[in-house]
Amino acid sequence: MLGLDPKAARATWTVIAVLLLCLTIYSIRHTLFMFIVAILFAYLLLPIVDLLDRFLPIKRSRGPALAIVYTLLIAAIVVAGIEIGSSVAAQANNLAERISEYLKPDQSHFLPLPLPQPLMPMGQRFLGAIRVAVQSHYQELLQTLPQTVLRAAGAAANLVVIVIIPILSFFFLKDGRTLYKSVVAQFEDRWDRVFLREIASDLNVLLAQYMRALVLLGLTASVTYGAFFAIMGVPYTALLAALVFPLEFIPMLGPLLSSAIILLVVGFSGGHHIVGILVFLALYRIFQDYVLSPHLMSAGTALHPLLVIFGVFAGEQIGGVGGAFLSVPAMAFLRLLYQRLERSVLRKEIASTEIPTPEIVTASQ
Repeated sequence: MLGLDPKAARATWTVIAVLLLCLTIYSIRHTLFMFIVAILFAYLLLPIVDLLDRFLPIKRSRGPALAIVYTLLIAAIVVAGIEIGSSVAAQANNLAERISEYLKPDQSHFLPLPLPQPLMPMGQRFLGAIRVAVQSHYQELLQTLPQTVLRAAGAAANLVVIVIIPILSFFFLKDGRTLYKSVVAQFEDRWDRVFLREIASDLNVLLAQYMRALVLLGLTASVTYGAFFAIMGVPYTALLAALVFPLEFIPMLGPLLSSAIILLVVGFSGGHHIVGILVFLALYRIFQDYVLSPHLMSAGTALHPLLVIFGVFAGEQIGGVGGAFLSVPAMAFLRLLYQRLERSVLRKEIASTEIPTPEIVTASQ
């Protein structure tokens, strides 16, 4: 009819539908990121919820176990905020005032001894170059300061997400199994149900192991950095150790950023032991990337370093910091999805080419 090929029209509409779906996903990427982070946060609490749910006498719902876990979580956050947050905030304010004073123009008295350039410590030479560059553009920095403050205020407004994510995680933990059963029930074909169950099982193991590994890597790095800095007498130890933990959640870019911040803070503090700290950062990164991380990451989440580098940069270009954070689990899931699709197609081919046994043939005759 009208000279249209039905197959070509069907293919065209399929392409258009896929493009519209991709456009819709990209348009709501911030909301999707919030829900994905809520799912990952739920996987952090899932082992504790399952353990409590196993021992509690009430088996009708997971509500009591969730209530206990969230109460303990809030109590832990309050205690950590009182014990650690006050020290970190005080050190952060002190560091900000010191940097502001250092970068002001005409403050040559900040360095008490005007040593010759070859005899000056490496940290002071490096910071001296930064100071000269900043002072030469001091007026331009003052002009751009209001825009920077407005952007920071906009970022602070997004902190409401920190409150929403635990609420979403609560519902995922409470009704996750019911949602999973509802999705599986929508598929009538037996092979599709088997495939969906296998993907859900693989994804469940993948996310649980990935989040467990990230938390353990972040805690290990934070404690190790804090202990080393305390032994070396580095100022702002609590601030630097607290900064390391969240940055470990961003593959590759986070550790590089934390190392750069640590070296700058040590330099602003006088540059003492900066070479030893640089060696420590390099040795710890080698230990974590080649010993600790492969031990914690399972075979399903371990990826080739080239894939990790490509995924981190591609994810950062697509979705900023959130894209870099989700790049590794996304690539690991795509690999699992490809493997399961390949196995599912192979099973269907074997099932369709099975030859009936002689007993079945005789009975049918």
